[in-house]
Amino acid sequence: MVDGSKTPEPLLVARGVTRMFGSAYALSDATIALYRHEICGLLGANGAGKSTLSRIICGHLAPTGGEILFRGAPLAIGSARDALRSGIALVAQETSLTPDMSVLENIFLPSYAMPGRLSYARLRRKAREILAELGHDHALPLDMEVRRLSAAQRQLVEIAKALALNADLVIFDEPTASLSPTEVDRLFDIMTKLRDNGKALAFVSHRLEEVFAITDRVTILREGKTVADGLPTAGLTQNDIIRHMVGRDIGSVFRKTAADRDMGERPVALEVTRLAAPPVVRDVSFSVRKGEILGLGGLVGAGRSESAEAIFGLRHRTGGRVVVGGKEISPRSPIAAIRAGMGMVAEDRRAQNIVPDMTVGENLFLAQMGKHRGFGRGHAARRRQAGDLMARLGLPADRMDANLLHFSGGMQQKVIIARWLLTEPEVLVLDEPTKGVDIGTRQTIYELLREVAERGVAVVVISSDFEELLGLCERIVVMSDGYTIADLPASQLNEESLTLFAAPRSSAERNAAFLRDLVSSYGGTAFWGLIDGDQFVCLAVAEDSRTAPMHLAAGHVYPVRETSMPAALQARAPGIVVEEDGRSTLLTRLSNRRGHDLGWIGLSLPPGASIPDAQALSARMATLFEIPKPEEIDA
Repeated sequence: MVDGSKTPEPLLVARGVTRMFGSAYALSDATIALYRHEICGLLGANGAGKSTLSRIICGHLAPTGGEILFRGAPLAIGSARDALRSGIALVAQETSLTPDMSVLENIFLPSYAMPGRLSYARLRRKAREILAELGHDHALPLDMEVRRLSAAQRQLVEIAKALALNADLVIFDEPTASLSPTEVDRLFDIMTKLRDNGKALAFVSHRLEEVFAITDRVTILREGKTVADGLPTAGLTQNDIIRHMVGRDIGSVFRKTAADRDMGERPVALEVTRLAAPPVVRDVSFSVRKGEILGLGGLVGAGRSESAEAIFGLRHRTGGRVVVGGKEISPRSPIAAIRAGMGMVAEDRRAQNIVPDMTVGENLFLAQMGKHRGFGRGHAARRRQAGDLMARLGLPADRMDANLLHFSGGMQQKVIIARWLLTEPEVLVLDEPTKGVDIGTRQTIYELLREVAERGVAVVVISSDFEELLGLCERIVVMSDGYTIADLPASQLNEESLTLFAAPRSSAERNAAFLRDLVSSYGGTAFWGLIDGDQFVCLAVAEDSRTAPMHLAAGHVYPVRETSMPAALQARAPGIVVEEDGRSTLLTRLSNRRGHDLGWIGLSLPPGASIPDAQALSARMATLFEIPKPEEIDA
């Protein structure tokens, strides 16, 4: 962060930047200053001009007017290659990778245009170092073609490509849109290191909690103009930023109107049992009732998107059952799934949802072609419904004949969701439905999904944003490495417990092995879990078969008072706590290097058991029971 006692010169300053597309202004008076040793948030609603300004600075677009200075001199670049040579890099929201080339080749693609001889051995070593920093050296094989990667994995390659350039200025345009909290935390470590090493960073994000976590200042655009320039983040609240972005207060983003409804009496709309679609989907089971919003949570590579694709007929499955409305289906194409009453908003907006040469109206009615049988397409019967839906979503009805690509990402996402609502599905699956959209659009989408659920539609939301899952969903199914490992009410979870449940199974097995080692040494029951108020979330457990069971199971939540160790769980104090029945329990708290809570490890011994030395046992727990570093986790 810039030292307040000095007045450093900005590395880059843009003043009065304008950009026109046809007769419309995408930018009309944009201003921003970026300094070394600082991360500046570039904020605004969808269509405010953030991406346009970023692309102008990085040479992807030419400005219509205005002035840009870099290192004190006018910035004269005619292409992205010129920008890279000048030391400016962009991590784009929509990745710019070459699908037929490998991960390694894409990471160093800009190097192919640079002078000098390339050494693939050196590039491979450097790529491994970069991916290790990002925590994905095993999860992203260097020789794999990029087309085979998920959207989230492609985003990680895009980030690695920017890091490989060692640029002085890096603009991160929605880099966290497909990342889980753990992966976001890892990326922020990298960004902090770049800032501390003297780089200037711009960070574009719609997740305001991330803005407050990582930025030093913020610049806010609205309708192509800078309305707040270089405000210190520490002096702002979320409402301050939202007012600048949309010009008004929008209230609470999450508003659970159905949290207290009894879902037990409602019929099951979708039931998935032992679903398998190798190599990613191994054993997935869950169900969702009519009118329920179910969340699928997990880290990148957990198999959430792949499971949805297998259910919807986009991916070949080798086992399992899918039952919709009480009838088993085996869709081998999306058309069969649509006719069975399903709809799906896929994760990758550009590649999987939009037909770029079609208009808004043509994209809107596209799914009708799959559902409607016969010679007609049933468009006439849907036009009034489409008009009402467009008005509800704030979409301009007079631009139905415009190309969808001329709209912002938020508008595109609204059209895609409206497309599936027009098919009147019984089950609607949405994969990252608010990826890359502003907070106002997020609120509109959340309200629409709640209304859809209240009409009886079963809604499944896949999201890497754990706050979104907790705020929107009534129940959350957690996946890890292609398996479902927990199915709990959202009210019994928080971001910490979700993150730990979602840890790769290789990590969970390592932890379970340590618990078994404790039991082998001392007997009794060893456990790892979270204590959240009056609830205990069990993450892993090992028991001595010679002692009475404590009736704990991984993936379950228990009221503290109903466990066999309520006094210890309530005290959370060092040393051994003896319960009323004579049971002895020792707890040790765990945290990672950034101070994030990793829960508690404990050993509970039955009455009359030999009590080990508490200090030695605590030291063993603290030093031997560790969450492995990302580079130690197998893919």
